[in-house]
Amino acid sequence: MRLTVMSDYSLRVLMYLGANPEHRATIQEIATAYAISENHLMKVVHGLGRHGFVETVRGRGGGMRLAKPAEEIRIGDVIRAVEDDFALVECFRGQDNCRISKICRLRGVLGLALEAYFKVLDEWTLADLVDTPRNLFAELEGQLVPPPGPAVDRP
Repeated sequence: MRLTVMSDYSLRVLMYLGANPEHRATIQEIATAYAISENHLMKVVHGLGRHGFVETVRGRGGGMRLAKPAEEIRIGDVIRAVEDDFALVECFRGQDNCRISKICRLRGVLGLALEAYFKVLDEWTLADLVDTPRNLFAELEGQLVPPPGPAVDRP
């Protein structure tokens, strides 16, 4: 399974906002920090707003911030919201033309794998990803600040 750029950028935006929840960030600021397209980021932020992850304030002094605390944003929920296709193989789709679907066990195995994938993502929140915000901002500025422990220190 492969996630789209939409998921990648969505998670990056949320991590940026989660690392400094009091700050209203702009699309330009985040695009510059990650060296990504502002136009594409506008679509990403629009989608995040529609799904209730981000709130935006227009006008002078405007920007965006998280719509709820980082502890309440599950990574699995973000992926489910921004991705539109989890049909790993043809038989997951409504119209199945596979000749062996009636006897094939692959659908069941891949279905279990997809469940396990989301089970892991649902155990992590945005807060877990940005528990050391200074490291994120230092890395974005090109300064490596080593994290205090291993990259993944939770089950």
